[in-house]
Amino acid sequence: MSWSGAALVAGTVTTGLMAGLFAAFSYAVMPGLGRTDDATFVPVMQRINVAILNGWFGLCFGGALVCTALAAVLHRGRPGFGWVLAGLLLYVAVLAVTFVVNVPLNNRLLAASGDPVAARAAFEQTWVRWNHARSLLSTAAFGCLCWALTLTG
Repeated sequence: MSWSGAALVAGTVTTGLMAGLFAAFSYAVMPGLGRTDDATFVPVMQRINVAILNGWFGLCFGGALVCTALAAVLHRGRPGFGWVLAGLLLYVAVLAVTFVVNVPLNNRLLAASGDPVAARAAFEQTWVRWNHARSLLSTAAFGCLCWALTLTG
């Protein structure tokens, strides 16, 4: 396998893993937590936000960007380049949403103490809405990269 093919496979796999993570939060984790009371929701979400910052998450979260960017550079002028580029741009949009919306909300929730009702009210609806956007964007990025793999053989 060529370097361009390896980069595309790695970008596709890591983007797919991130799409799955965001989607799982959309269709399972947050609906489940949404059915809990405020005194449960806030500390559980705080613990999730701390626990997720680990090497495996970092490898996939950063790897999707690095490998897909490398694949885009190596595929310039080749079949599937437009789809690789589209996947990269969609994943960059995921990162923008993450760093502009979700991470600041996570940080505010982590710093929250005292009233769990207020902490949850300031967090949940916005975080969930933008996580749905990350789910859709990352799934679209994954689809673009899968199609690029198909086109490159």
